[in-house]
Amino acid sequence: MTRKSIATASINRESATALIAAALSAAKDIGIPAAVAVVDATGYLRAFERTDDAPFLTVDVAVDKAWSSASFGYPTHVWNDYVSNDPKVAPLAYRPRMVAVGGGYPILEDGKLIGGIGISGGTYQQDQDACVAALTALGFELPA
Repeated sequence: MTRKSIATASINRESATALIAAALSAAKDIGIPAAVAVVDATGYLRAFERTDDAPFLTVDVAVDKAWSSASFGYPTHVWNDYVSNDPKVAPLAYRPRMVAVGGGYPILEDGKLIGGIGISGGTYQQDQDACVAALTALGFELPA
């Protein structure tokens, strides 16, 4: 009989909440308010937190950055080039949840996509730096 399913790895609750804590610590060190979202491998919210001083718009942006990075396994900052320079993928820029600005990273374990993290509250570079710091602190791989 042919197998009709696949095994899917996904970030667990403990790791998702640890990433939130590491990201909030990184955001504090950088000096920015932040909303931080972690989604599982299917793009559904696994953990979320927002500092008291983070604007409410950062909530949806953080969640959508995490979703965007988990969708194809690319950091959100690379999408800007993809949608600007390749007419075959340019229509993706018009997807309602697609965010093509820094601050979202796929979460990788042993080369396998297990989720995504999104941070919003600072500049795209500050958000991106906080993502890298959080992922590195917990020993997750960064995409090549």
